[in-house]
Amino acid sequence: MFDKILIANRGEIALRVIRAAREMGIATVAVHSTADSDAMHVRMADESVCIGPAPGPQSYLSMPAIISACEITGAQAIHPGYGFLSENAEFVQIVEDHGITFIGPTAEHIRIMGDKITAKDTMKDLGVPCVPGSDGGVPDLEAAKRIGEEIGYPVIIKATAGGGGRGMKVAQTAAEMESAFMTARAEGKAAFGNDEVYIEKYLTTPRHIEIQVFGDGKGNAVHLGERDCSLQRRHQKVFEEAPGPCITPEERAQIGKVCADAVAKINYIGAGTIEFLYENGEFYFIEMNTRLQVEHPVTEGIFGVDLVREQILVAAGEPMSFGQDDLEINGHAIEVRINAEKLPNFAPCPGKITAYHAPGGLGVRMDSALYNGYSIPPYYDSLIGKLIVHGRDRPEALARLNRALGELIVDGVDTTVPLFHALLQEPDIHSGDYNIHWLEHWLAENMA
Repeated sequence: MFDKILIANRGEIALRVIRAAREMGIATVAVHSTADSDAMHVRMADESVCIGPAPGPQSYLSMPAIISACEITGAQAIHPGYGFLSENAEFVQIVEDHGITFIGPTAEHIRIMGDKITAKDTMKDLGVPCVPGSDGGVPDLEAAKRIGEEIGYPVIIKATAGGGGRGMKVAQTAAEMESAFMTARAEGKAAFGNDEVYIEKYLTTPRHIEIQVFGDGKGNAVHLGERDCSLQRRHQKVFEEAPGPCITPEERAQIGKVCADAVAKINYIGAGTIEFLYENGEFYFIEMNTRLQVEHPVTEGIFGVDLVREQILVAAGEPMSFGQDDLEINGHAIEVRINAEKLPNFAPCPGKITAYHAPGGLGVRMDSALYNGYSIPPYYDSLIGKLIVHGRDRPEALARLNRALGELIVDGVDTTVPLFHALLQEPDIHSGDYNIHWLEHWLAENMA
């Protein structure tokens, strides 16, 4: 087992890793930018190293600085958290070349799943159901039009290197194909330096369902059920829950086994999430995230496992502490993402926290790096906390979420808390009757 690990991240996810490591008796090293000198993860770690100025490319995305911090402190492994370098295959290769363990998948698996076309082809070969679409990249507009006619409209054009909703355009009809195709290519080039796109059938009312998988890198893997992440704004998740309110036990077992078998076949190591669009009882693969997800706490809530602990265990060559037969769902869990943003436009709202009180009580977990007097810097993502609740069933979890939101105090900046208060008044939220477009329509009607 490792004696010391470095966390190449900041905020609540850095704290999350520090807590798991401390329970395992492992010392931790926090890295930070000059803007984060007073951040909570710096205060809680056993050691800290300043790795550069505030902008991400000069600090949290600086591979030489992070490797140097490892060598200076003697850290044997790096946990990347999520975001920043967590899915950067080049970084993983450099880490391994320096004799440091990367707590996550191999560079090869990150590279395969980082390209949407290669990922889809790989998953097809592994028996995972995929959305009908082009076989690989689409070279030109004429080919795009031909594919659109073959699979039927509407279709969605996606940048192969895309993510977060960038480089994605829908063509409802053949007349819209040229504009959508050219725009998606331009956005892909601008955002990712790659204008290659592919085309898929556009599902009109799907849900976003993701399967949590975990492998030991030795051909053993399990699934930990699904999460429903259908409530999204601009392709960004805001409300996640497990289990999914629309998934039957039979569907869960079937798609879960497909996913676990797939990652076992490629000797995948660590945590991963296989994401699907789900419509009319069918699952369609869209991408795999080769890292810990922001929403991992809801899975931890219903299974009673520590996914970060398991990541560290298998990275150190130890076996997983559970098998598929040990995993039984207990109750229901919901997470809402608290962002420092001003409604209704969701503009980032950095600033000084003048008062902070985290909710508590049975079944309530608040993952946040906030504290009274903390100044939220303007350089990074606006996520400032995740409120997670667990109940015996979904109605109890929703009631607990409502109660916990009422206890949460974040003064000094605007947050998205009022959004969740409003959503909890909606019948569709309580019935679970929504899809990936529901929130956008609701926002247009209620927060325009």
